[in-house]
Amino acid sequence: MGSRFFLAQLLGRVWFVGSPTDHKRDSMKCIVHMLRGAYHGANLLMADMARDESEGNVHAHEDDVSHISLAKSLASLPDEFPIPNERKPLTRMELKRLIEIRMKKRVKEQQMDGKFHDLMAKVIANPRTLQDAYNSIRLNSNIELTSDSDDLCFVSLAEQLSSGVFDIKANISLFSTKSGTKEVLVLPNLKLKIIQEAIRIAIDVVYRPHFSKISHGCRSGRGHHSALRYICKEIRNPDWWFTLNMNKKADSAILNKLISTMEEKIEDTGLYSILRSMFDAQVLNLEFGGFPKGQGLPQEGVLSPILMNIYLDLFDCEFYRMRMRYEGLGQDVDVAQEGERQSNLRRWFRRQLDDDCDVHAEESSGLRLHACRCMDEIFLAVSGSKEIALSLKVDIQNYLTNSLYLDVDAQAEISSFDSPHGVQFLGMVVRASIRESAAVRAVHKLKDKVRLFAAQKQELWDAGTVRIGKKWLAHGLKKTKESEIKHLADSSSILNQISHFRKDGMKTDHWFKFLLKIWMQDVNAKAEDNEKAVLSKYIAEPALPQDLRDSFYNFQKQAQEYITSETATTLALLSSSGINDASSSSSAKNITSKTEVSIYFIKKSLVRYGLVNREGYPRRVSPLILQDDIQIIYWFEGLVRRWLKWYCECDNFGDVKLMIVEHVRNSCIRTLASKHRMQEIEIEKQFESELSCIPSTQEIESDMMAMASKFQLYDGDESLMYGITYSGLCMLSLARISDPLRSCNCYVFGCLATATGIYTLHVKERQKFPGWKTGFLMAIHPSLHRRRIGLCKLHVKDLYLGYISLQCINFGASCR
Repeated sequence: MGSRFFLAQLLGRVWFVGSPTDHKRDSMKCIVHMLRGAYHGANLLMADMARDESEGNVHAHEDDVSHISLAKSLASLPDEFPIPNERKPLTRMELKRLIEIRMKKRVKEQQMDGKFHDLMAKVIANPRTLQDAYNSIRLNSNIELTSDSDDLCFVSLAEQLSSGVFDIKANISLFSTKSGTKEVLVLPNLKLKIIQEAIRIAIDVVYRPHFSKISHGCRSGRGHHSALRYICKEIRNPDWWFTLNMNKKADSAILNKLISTMEEKIEDTGLYSILRSMFDAQVLNLEFGGFPKGQGLPQEGVLSPILMNIYLDLFDCEFYRMRMRYEGLGQDVDVAQEGERQSNLRRWFRRQLDDDCDVHAEESSGLRLHACRCMDEIFLAVSGSKEIALSLKVDIQNYLTNSLYLDVDAQAEISSFDSPHGVQFLGMVVRASIRESAAVRAVHKLKDKVRLFAAQKQELWDAGTVRIGKKWLAHGLKKTKESEIKHLADSSSILNQISHFRKDGMKTDHWFKFLLKIWMQDVNAKAEDNEKAVLSKYIAEPALPQDLRDSFYNFQKQAQEYITSETATTLALLSSSGINDASSSSSAKNITSKTEVSIYFIKKSLVRYGLVNREGYPRRVSPLILQDDIQIIYWFEGLVRRWLKWYCECDNFGDVKLMIVEHVRNSCIRTLASKHRMQEIEIEKQFESELSCIPSTQEIESDMMAMASKFQLYDGDESLMYGITYSGLCMLSLARISDPLRSCNCYVFGCLATATGIYTLHVKERQKFPGWKTGFLMAIHPSLHRRRIGLCKLHVKDLYLGYISLQCINFGASCR
């Protein structure tokens, strides 16, 4: 009965929707047949169940079971229009994380007694690991994993690694400069690059949990942005600071020290053997201080970042020991003062447990040492005397020279925190900044409110008096015109008395202006800023009641006195009232750090890269004229993306982005105008949509938000996306010389598409050690200057926009 009632109710609802038509009758018939079939199917299902169970139980519950079976059958009917389960495709960052997770499981399986064993034989020389490493390289090249791949036999490659017969020297390419110096650059081919990528991921899994918090650069969640934030937020009240620059290409002593360090966590003779073979073949490319690491330049091998962090982690550990010795034990304390020494050590351990808390502010006001390392650039700060800073500098230099075998610049100067020049670090200037306490900030906030309220009242007062003055002018003009009409003229008025000075034929407006000129000379109106001030001060205000004027100016005077009052006096009043907070009782201000970019260096870089002339006016970039219009725009957009992304953490970012965007956009417009021989205004109209990626100065505030969202797609884990977003492409451009006459694949690793053109690299900055270390605008190896490469259209765009780097290009490839 329940099922029949359900069918009748359903049919009744369908039947009474709208007017009955033939089409609806046919639909009704279809529904009836469908439900009837489902009903008979349910009965057949119940018959099968009846044969399996006892006959008495089935008959006892026949009505209920038939009703449930019909409902289940109706629920299991397929939808006429099924909704597809659309899943958002994974980004290449997420795909690389999945690869790392799979590798991490294999590496963790080899951990035993606190060490990792046989990583080369069990993990790296595994076909699945090599396949994952190859997919990671393809993701770096921004290639879909579902596309066609190279014909590689990972099983054979794994066997060669396991047996130790893989020939390193047979899988490298040599490039030498054409000058007399004959500098040689050694780069790996695809097979060796796969092996290096597999080793990198495996070693990173082992060492990632053990790096210190002062280590930044090419790590998960710790890049140059985190280093700058660490300096600005964690380092407080410094007295002296300095940076240490090292310069050393890895030699046998550094390699032996590195391997002996890695042996503490990894026992694998096969891994160390292949690392030594790479070092002997000069394909390891481990260099300290020559180039900033992590920027995607080809001279930096894929293993350089992780190996450098492992090696310089020895310095991090030594710095913590120095910090305990200076802060806890106190080298300037006599041996007789043992109680004070123990007290300092106790306070030091307490600070390490609760380092970010201000509860022990009075205890932490003594000697403090701070360090921040971004790859091979080291920033140090000291809260104490200059003698301690000098002693710390000497100790660190001795350790880097004697224990780590690095060459350190001994001429590094120690600067005071209040020095206007600051300290150069990661291409920016670190200067002192005063961070006020909560009480002082509250007082300043109240002052700002009072200033705003007083300014609003002043604005209303000026608008009212100016309005009165304008009405006075209109009334005067009216009276002047009335003086010309005899029956309206007032013979006793001053205007009528001076009318004999009016020349014959002088018009009314001219006569009125003549009178105003005489009046303005009489009141010395030229001393005022504008005509509104004259109307307000000399016409409207004298006519207002004296009490009203005195009340307004007395209010403005008191507001100005409060705004200009000393903060210390206000804090004393707060303290006496008992409303001062605890933080301001100890210190009204805290000295922190801020980072700024040298505007002079930005201008110099714009000149060097050909975007502006020496007078500062935008100019065209001639090597780009022969390329497609969209490729030209991509090149300029890539500059904006890289520069703004690198400098987005600096405190004067607003000035930097306005300068960069304005000059880059105008240079792009002039390049297109020179190519098409058109006016710049016409170019802006024709390429309005394409140029939207390079916002104008009026649109930059809104467009920077959209640009920041684009950055997030390719930002993130620097250990996974090494050298992609800051690839240093702003130092070079591509010049298209011809279409390939022979069949030529794209030179990007993992790309099997046909190259649409042959391009020549034009290096814009080839000096090895520029005066200003920018962090990413460094020189490319001179052997790559005027090197020809084949690229497809997709990867020309990716290279320009920073989605891939020069590390993704196989310079050893050739046309077939």
